[in-house]
Amino acid sequence: MTGKIFEIKRFAVHDGDGIRTTVFLKGCPLRCVWCHNPEGLVRETEEGFYAHKCIGCGACKKENFTAADCPGEARVVFGRKVTVEELLPLLLEDKDFYASSGGGVTISGGECLVQADFCAALLKELKENGIHTAVDTCGFVSRSAFEKVMPYTDIFLYDLKAYDRETHIRCTGQPNDIILDNLRHLAACRKDVEIRIPYVPDYNAGEIPQMAEFLATLDNIAALRLLPYHNFAGSKYEALGIMNTLPTRLPTEEELKEAKAILEKISGIRVRN
Repeated sequence: MTGKIFEIKRFAVHDGDGIRTTVFLKGCPLRCVWCHNPEGLVRETEEGFYAHKCIGCGACKKENFTAADCPGEARVVFGRKVTVEELLPLLLEDKDFYASSGGGVTISGGECLVQADFCAALLKELKENGIHTAVDTCGFVSRSAFEKVMPYTDIFLYDLKAYDRETHIRCTGQPNDIILDNLRHLAACRKDVEIRIPYVPDYNAGEIPQMAEFLATLDNIAALRLLPYHNFAGSKYEALGIMNTLPTRLPTEEELKEAKAILEKISGIRVRN
């Protein structure tokens, strides 16, 4: 069983509870204007060029040059095929840290569930080795994709980007009907979910009350997080040679404080940092 990944991040502390290793898979069905992992959008392997890192050595003009030969690390490859058997030993190396911190392994993306069969196979092996598992998802995948991974997933980290359908289309290029339906299904199956709301001024900031009302109808929300938008990923867009869609305005502390208060008051769920 092979999958296509673009990064493995060890000692991650923002992708679920505790110390975790996060595996980022290629491919995503959404095109969020604020995407901070544009190298994960397409399934195909891509080559990027960071012009500011180029030392002008000319190595890339030589025959049989590969990105790995670039001494300035200006040329990079996003995406490589891996097997479950290849990944597992690396993911188990930090097992003691997972156990002592309440952490584990998170599968992310892109949208990891576009590679649902690979996710399920990897998650199954992790569970058989006693590892806590999390799936970070936008929810815009088939119901069958969720069914494949549900037996081996301890918690879903679920992005909720907007409640209004037209707003969601404006922000991501896709409607959100299937996203809301899948979230309701996880509630019906009593699967733990951590809701993650990216707060992006001028895009989804006005959606906070509606999202809070929706969350109040669900009884499987293990955690709720409000994620302040950042625009640190600009160099990735440049490296890939694609249009940078990142909004320029960042949220203020006052806006975040107000959004948090609205979420907690309407949903009845405490917003975690």
